[in-house]
Amino acid sequence: MITIISGTNRADSMSLRTAKAYYEILKEQKIDVSLLSLENKQVWERGPSMLAIEKQYLIPAEKFIFIMPEYNASFPGILKVMIDNSDIKKCWWYKKAMLTGISDGRAGNLRGIEHMTSILHYMKVNVSYNKLLLSKIKDEIDMDANIIKPETGLLIMQQIEEFLEF
Repeated sequence: MITIISGTNRADSMSLRTAKAYYEILKEQKIDVSLLSLENKQVWERGPSMLAIEKQYLIPAEKFIFIMPEYNASFPGILKVMIDNSDIKKCWWYKKAMLTGISDGRAGNLRGIEHMTSILHYMKVNVSYNKLLLSKIKDEIDMDANIIKPETGLLIMQQIEEFLEF
């Protein structure tokens, strides 16, 4: 199973819309995929909510797709908190990850992607080299989670195809 993680807990986020676009592409290909939105999730402590997230989304996953918005030249703290409160060995060790950074600006969360790559390597996660940076995200994904630009759709498809072979 592949788990797509929308890396913010903000309501009505572009991260979740982008994650939904990836989810739909994988579903169309009949890939076993789940979508974890951190919106309204209690990941602040290792309690019942966090244990349920582990059981449903993290432990069964063989691969992860992180859709990460840029927050202050990195990624949202809620994503780091979720990782920190998970059982690192059961959830992350020796699994694979693909990273997509999004931003309203020009860099597509380049710094956050590199920061997350370092963290994942520390946790023994193999990270795909094809890290997609989507800048000016509101010009790339619409309010209904549709990919607007055909070129972006091709880049996402290439990234996904390579990740499925990874």
